[in-house]
Amino acid sequence: MTLIRRTVLGALAALPLAALTPQAHAADTIVLGEVNSYTRLPAFTEPYKKGWQLAVEQINAAGGVGGKQLEVISRDDTGDPATAIRIAEELVSKEGAVLIFGTFLSNIGLAVSDFAKQKEVLFLASEPLSDAIVWSKGNKYTYRLRPSTHMQAAMLAEQAAKLDAVKWATVAPNYAYGQDAVAAFKRELSKLRPDVEFVEEQWPPVFKIDAGSTVRALEASKPDAIFNVTFGGDLAKFVREGSLRFLFEDRDVVSLLTGEPEYLQPLAGEAPKGWIVTGYPATDIATDEHKAFAEAYIEKFGEEPKTGSIVGYNSVLAIAAALEKAGSTETEALLAAMEGLTVESSPTGPFTFRAADHQSTMGAYVGKTGLVDGNPVMVDWSYADGADYLPSEEEAAGMRPAE
Repeated sequence: MTLIRRTVLGALAALPLAALTPQAHAADTIVLGEVNSYTRLPAFTEPYKKGWQLAVEQINAAGGVGGKQLEVISRDDTGDPATAIRIAEELVSKEGAVLIFGTFLSNIGLAVSDFAKQKEVLFLASEPLSDAIVWSKGNKYTYRLRPSTHMQAAMLAEQAAKLDAVKWATVAPNYAYGQDAVAAFKRELSKLRPDVEFVEEQWPPVFKIDAGSTVRALEASKPDAIFNVTFGGDLAKFVREGSLRFLFEDRDVVSLLTGEPEYLQPLAGEAPKGWIVTGYPATDIATDEHKAFAEAYIEKFGEEPKTGSIVGYNSVLAIAAALEKAGSTETEALLAAMEGLTVESSPTGPFTFRAADHQSTMGAYVGKTGLVDGNPVMVDWSYADGADYLPSEEEAAGMRPAE
């Protein structure tokens, strides 16, 4: 029995029976359950929450879904998988949620995905990036919105293949997200450039990086380029130590997520220049859909949207589209609606949930880090359509366990 399965079953067994009594809600309301690591990762999850709040407000103001108002009951999992499972159970059994969405960390997303399978309830994994969620541990009840580690690593590998670099080193947090990202980058870059070699791998524990020893090990391997997967506080420590020790001097760096405002802006004047990154150039996207979203977001919250804002907003757009298509809140009807569901209008453009592996084709922005008026931002960016960086549906279906 896997650790995640043991966590799920143990958490369910510990639930008091009194917690399973459904609460009464208005007949003209559709209750959605939402779980995320708000106190553990506020820099990302708070903008995400604002994004889904804006979408709910707009949808309800326009008449709701099928004449019913959306109500989101949100809970903080504190970054703990067992807590997330307990909360998910309460949302479904006590609050009457017709589905669950959210989560950020991959281990929590995987745990809630297993819960959804056990309890036969739809789960939209909004943010976790591990490929396992839709492939090796995918299940009938779980769909994923955000572009996966494979997708974003493939986008970066495409750019990395254009560099002169042959010897590569990698640094990534030692859990599902980091492991998947490094494996995907190595696989995709090697396809495009069979001459490359990987000379060093560093695996610091997530949020506990020893930046000094990590930088020394990378420098000792004398790579031509570095693939970085650290984020949050670990990224800040890595950037600071690497700059002090001149690790990045005359070396290309390709970095997953670093162009996202949540991670780039806190670096302030220490932000690196010229790194190839995935991210979100919020103020520069000129499509009508994105401008309308950004203006509404700024008016409501008094700040520019971040990557999490887009993820939260698109999560609720997808849920509303599924409810409309299903014409029902029953799980089987919602599952049928999710297969091949296309959201035609979103701030990032249309995206589809593939029937074969339940992965959305929502893309990401690829560019470089730079400074504009002293502020760290993405420059020279373009939008990469997620559909272009996924294996065929036939290949993806073969990666999933039999249902």
